[in-house]
Amino acid sequence: MQNDAPWTRSNRPLTAVEARVLGTLMEKARTVPDSYPLTLNSLLAGCNQKSSRDPLMELDEAQIAEALDALQSAGLVHAASGGRTARFTHNFQRGIGVFEQAAVLLGVLMLRGPQTAGELRLNTERWYRFADISSVEGFLEELQARGADKGGPLVVRLPRSSGAREQRWAHLLCGPVALDEPPGEGAATAAAGGPWSARVERLEAEVAQLRATVQRLCEELGLPPAPPTDEPPAPGSAGPSDPARA
Repeated sequence: MQNDAPWTRSNRPLTAVEARVLGTLMEKARTVPDSYPLTLNSLLAGCNQKSSRDPLMELDEAQIAEALDALQSAGLVHAASGGRTARFTHNFQRGIGVFEQAAVLLGVLMLRGPQTAGELRLNTERWYRFADISSVEGFLEELQARGADKGGPLVVRLPRSSGAREQRWAHLLCGPVALDEPPGEGAATAAAGGPWSARVERLEAEVAQLRATVQRLCEELGLPPAPPTDEPPAPGSAGPSDPARA
């Protein structure tokens, strides 16, 4: 049974699975419109994809179906009529009561976790092109100042992490978020690089893979391998300004 009343997080926050399902529907509606509305199988694949997702999830059909039922009851998802296979569309912008730009920012925050305004501008390019970072910040500040009559704030600016240049933003669709670093097991991770350490590790792995690919191509083409950028040239080698090259 579908609820006609506008959804507010004060009534019932979204679960993490519901947020992933809703964000995936919003993403695919903009990035692959020819495949939208989504079937259960395509929605499952989108929720579990390894790129543009933080955290990564391994959901099953039962979890997706349960989330869809809850989102339909909240008026945030509709089942498309017609055809043998059930397909689903989101009703986020109208169901939450936000402008298009705000919906885009919330969708990317649901899929990728907390981000700075600069990261959000970059990560929303396939959804919507913001003029500049200031426009992103403007919509975020409006979402943070959202009045109680509309359900309250939908985002929060997180405290600046140690060593970070910019503050990150997080959505509140799943309820309040912890503003402090968790103690205990997370302490070692925080000391090693805070909440960015996992992303840094993935980037380092990608760089290592790219270096291996360049090395293999150099060998196939008979070219001397380029030294790693974080290592100084070998002794005696002539650099661009070395007199030996003159």
